[in-house]
Formats: sequence, C-alpha cells, structure tokens
Amino acid sequence: MMCGAVPMGAIMDAVRGLIFDLDGVITDTAEYHYLAWKQVADEEGLPFTREDNEALRGLSRRESLLRLLKGRSVDEATLQIWMAHKNTYYLAYLDEISPASLLPGVAVLLEDAKRAGLKLGIGSSSKNAQQVIQHLGLKALFDVIGDGYCVVNAKPAPDLFLWVAGALGIFPTQAVVFEDAEAGVEAAQRGGFRTVGIGAAAQRATLWLPSLQAPPLAEMLQRLATV
Repeated sequence: MMCGAVPMGAIMDAVRGLIFDLDGVITDTAEYHYLAWKQVADEEGLPFTREDNEALRGLSRRESLLRLLKGRSVDEATLQIWMAHKNTYYLAYLDEISPASLLPGVAVLLEDAKRAGLKLGIGSSSKNAQQVIQHLGLKALFDVIGDGYCVVNAKPAPDLFLWVAGALGIFPTQAVVFEDAEAGVEAAQRGGFRTVGIGAAAQRATLWLPSLQAPPLAEMLQRLATV
C-alpha cells in the first residue's frame, strides 16, 4: 500500500454503489438526439445546430425542446406533438445500438464493480433508457434503472439520483455518480453524492476524467476518498 493511501477495505465500506448517467457515459447517443431534434427543427423552421445540441446534454425532452425554442411561445398541445415526433425519430435510430456501442472503458469498469460487490444503477433523464440498456446487452448488470418516468423533477434537481440510491438501498454518501453533463453533476452534488465527471462539460465534478478508460476502479475510488 502506498504511503498515505486509504486502505481499500475502508473505501469499499464507504462506497457501496455506482450510479451512471446513460447518454455520454455508458454510450453516446448524442448524434441520434441531434438528428432527431434537427428533423423536428427543420420541419418547424427552427434554427438548430450541433452546438445547440451540446447544450441539451442531461436535460429532459421537455426542457430540451424549450431550450430549442429559444423563447418562442408555443402552446402545450403543440409542444406535446413536437416531443412525440422527436421521440419517434429518435427511436428509429436506436435500432443501430448494440454492445459495440459501449464507450471505451465502460465494460471493464462495470465488470470490476460487479466483482467488487458494488451495486449498480442507471440515473438517466431519458424515457428510452430501458430500451437503450437492452440494446447494449447490459440489462443483467444493473440492479436499478432510473429513467425519465421515475420522478417529476428532472436534472439539475437531485430527485432522480436520490430515487436510484433509495431503490439500491444505499445513502447518497455511499454512492458515486458518473456524469458527462453540467446539469447532471449539479443534480448529484445537490443530492449529496460524490461525482465523477466525464468530458469537458463535467469538470466541476468531485473527480474529473477525460474518459472511463483510466484509471482502474480501485484507483478511481482511492482518488475519490482523498478529494
């Protein structure tokens, strides 16, 4: 053991579960979301760029549409129709997802976590999370899948992560949340979770990593314990 290092047993006592956002952490469906929103935007004459799409990471479908509108007033019935159209277009792209769509490092991390006896949960704003997990071949690995149907208040409210932790039977202080979006990191931190941020938009997390390819789980938990 390195001088000054926290014993691994103590870390495992403190961390009992890992909770993952889905899009941008487990797999990257951002392109599918972009293409689906772009189709809606083009149909309705709304300006929408890839940069606009990046700002929607971690947000619910409704909040994403409101951001896309950029202040334009639209009645509720129209909002519902446009959200339904977006979801139809998006679902058509989901058939392209397979286990090969996992982001680098994810499979190894999940396998290591299972071997370590950690509970695993998904905390995604997507209402299609169950279907994506099924396509990825990960259904059996996760103990709980929390999605856009589970809570009323979406990220950056902490409700979804709190719901997942409760379903896992652990306290927020016993879980680590993996997020790629600013709204998701804020949601987790407001809920009292330690956070691992993935990518440029999540640098305010407790621990920031460019990807999940490194470090290995044991080192990751070691570094979290000393932050």
